[in-house]
Amino acid sequence: MEVADVFRRHGDAYRRARDGHLGRVERRVMRAIELCRTAELGGHTEACPDCGLIRCAYNSCRNRHCPKCQGQARAEWLAARQAELLPAPYFHVVFTLPAPVAEIAFQNKSVVYAILFRTAAETLRRIAADPKHLGAEIGLVAVLHTWGQNLHHHPHVHCVVPGGGLSPDGARWIGCRPGFFLPVRVLSQLFRRLFLKALRAAFEAGELGFFGELADLARSAAFSDRLRALRRVEWVVYAKRPFGGPAQVLAYLGRYTHRVAIANSRIVEMTDTDVAFRWKDYRHGGKMKVMTLAAQEFIRRFLLHTLPDGFHRIRHFGFLANGHRAAKLALCRKLLDASVSISAPEPTNTSADSTAEPPAWSRCPCCGGALVVVSILSDTPSSRPAFWNDSS
Repeated sequence: MEVADVFRRHGDAYRRARDGHLGRVERRVMRAIELCRTAELGGHTEACPDCGLIRCAYNSCRNRHCPKCQGQARAEWLAARQAELLPAPYFHVVFTLPAPVAEIAFQNKSVVYAILFRTAAETLRRIAADPKHLGAEIGLVAVLHTWGQNLHHHPHVHCVVPGGGLSPDGARWIGCRPGFFLPVRVLSQLFRRLFLKALRAAFEAGELGFFGELADLARSAAFSDRLRALRRVEWVVYAKRPFGGPAQVLAYLGRYTHRVAIANSRIVEMTDTDVAFRWKDYRHGGKMKVMTLAAQEFIRRFLLHTLPDGFHRIRHFGFLANGHRAAKLALCRKLLDASVSISAPEPTNTSADSTAEPPAWSRCPCCGGALVVVSILSDTPSSRPAFWNDSS
């Protein structure tokens, strides 16, 4: 049972029911997932020379919201990150938007999600640079998630941070205290202040739009009242226990970076009217439960988490920023006296070594032999312009 099955069975009815309210991005995501690994996208025929098995393998849609299309992207991204790991403890910090801000974020995804990234990173960097706490320039990887276990809109950013950084003069590495990175209450207060300041600036610049129940926020007085109330709310910043080592960091990143709102493995059952899926209830000790939703509501919740075209959901800051990452990491390793850097594994080149074991996806499911491509299957011309593959 897959999200694609739900879309194929109930998607047309959903599109008709919301014809005037369904956006271009949501329509493209639905179409991409429906067509993924079907004959309409083309593919190839492969055969096993040993046992004679012949099968068709169809192309993926490569859309970043598709539950089936994240494996290869995740593997390539992790291979690049593995070479960047430092021999230092790593910490996991989560910044969450309160529900009144999440409402605004949903109607202004590009603007507010970008503010969330920027202010979360600035909060960590500013507190870490303070001599009272760490007094160092840090680096971090930030990953945006917009969902909770029940698929409601719940925007938050996961940050993976090395436990230390470069001194202001770049002459030494400053490590944090064992098992402790930065005080979460101080982080929470600064995050709230920076975010609300940036949100106010976006409002004054005319970058925010308000519709439906939020339409009144277009008035300056109403918007000011909303910000005033948000200053009195506790903003949640959560610091998890440090990772055990580089292997645990990569395992964590592999689970979080290319995740979509719900994995196919969580879907339990689909009927003519409903969809049932497993979810973890954190309010009751992480107990696993089954939730049943009307199919239309399931699709609606899934589509809450589509991102604007080209919006990057993984970002790097501090000494891990793209512009100077290689040079800064080299300096960090030198200061940490890392004689051997952590490098990515060498890719297997099966064409150069005929005796190498073929990867699992290219082995025959019957006898284990290597499958050979024998023909190419053309895609259906009418399906080509149906959607755009956004793999940002």
